[in-house]
Amino acid sequence: MRLAIIFGLLLSSFAYAEPARVESVQLPAWLERAGQKKPLAPNMLLLSADKIMTGAGARVYLQLPEGSRVKLGENVNMQVDQINEADGKNGSVFKAALKMVAGAFRFTTNALSKTAQREVNVSVSTVTAGIRGTDLWGKADVDKNVVCLLEGKIAVGAEGYPQVELNEPLSFYVAPLQGEPLPVGAVDPEKLKLWSAETEIEGQKGALIEKGGWRIVWGKYAKVGQALALFDRLQAAGYPVKIRSVRGQHRVQLTGLATAADAQAVVSKVHASLATPLAHISH
Repeated sequence: MRLAIIFGLLLSSFAYAEPARVESVQLPAWLERAGQKKPLAPNMLLLSADKIMTGAGARVYLQLPEGSRVKLGENVNMQVDQINEADGKNGSVFKAALKMVAGAFRFTTNALSKTAQREVNVSVSTVTAGIRGTDLWGKADVDKNVVCLLEGKIAVGAEGYPQVELNEPLSFYVAPLQGEPLPVGAVDPEKLKLWSAETEIEGQKGALIEKGGWRIVWGKYAKVGQALALFDRLQAAGYPVKIRSVRGQHRVQLTGLATAADAQAVVSKVHASLATPLAHISH
C-alpha cells in the first residue's frame, strides 16, 4: 500500500521557471543520481530519478519552481520520480512525483504561490491520498504512516479501505502497516509542535545556507594525496567539502555555514564519527 498526496491539476501547457533546487541543509545529507552518491549542498538542482537521503539530526529544505517548499526530516529516504520546471502561472502546471520511502516531510506554500497550478503526487509507503492542500505534514514510519492536514482538503485511504475526506485543519489520518486505518482524529497542538519540529532546520545545529559566511578548515597538507584521503571520507559521510590549494598547501574545507555555532556543531558531529585533524573555524 502507498500514500500518494496529490495537489490540484488544471491545464497542461508549460511556462518554465528556475528548476527545483536545494535551499538549505542541516548536515549530513546526500544526493544519489545515476548510481553516484554525493553530499547534498545548497543550490543543487533536482532532476527526475534523484534520491535524497538524510542522516541522524539532519534536515533539508527544497524550493520548488512554483514557490512551494518541501521540508525533510532526519533519516529520510525520498525519491524524485518526476519533476518539471513550470511555475504554475499563465496556464502552466507544475508537476512532480515524490516518493517518501522513510521519514517525515512537510509541504508548504506561501501566500503568493497558493494560486499556482500544480499536480504534485507524494507517495508515503502504505496509503493513497488526493490532496488540495497547501500545508500538510506526513511521515512514513516503521509501523505506521501519518498525514496531518494543516490547510486545504485531503481525500485519503489505505489500500483496500474506503477513502475519507479531511477538510478540517489539524485533522490527521493514521494507517498502521498491519491492520485497518484508525478513525480520523484532531491532533493535539502540543503533538503538532513535536511533529513540526521534525522537519524544521534547528538553529546552531549545522546548517548550510546559500550565502553562509562561515567555514571550517581541516588540516593543511603538503601532499594533495593526504588531503584527498580526508576529502573522500568527509564526502562519504555527507559533508560537501572541497580542497583549496594555496602556495603548495592543500586544505580540506567546508564553506557556507550559517553561523559560528553551526560550524562548531558540524565539527562536533564529524569528530564523533571520524578521526580528523584539528579543525579551524573562520568567517
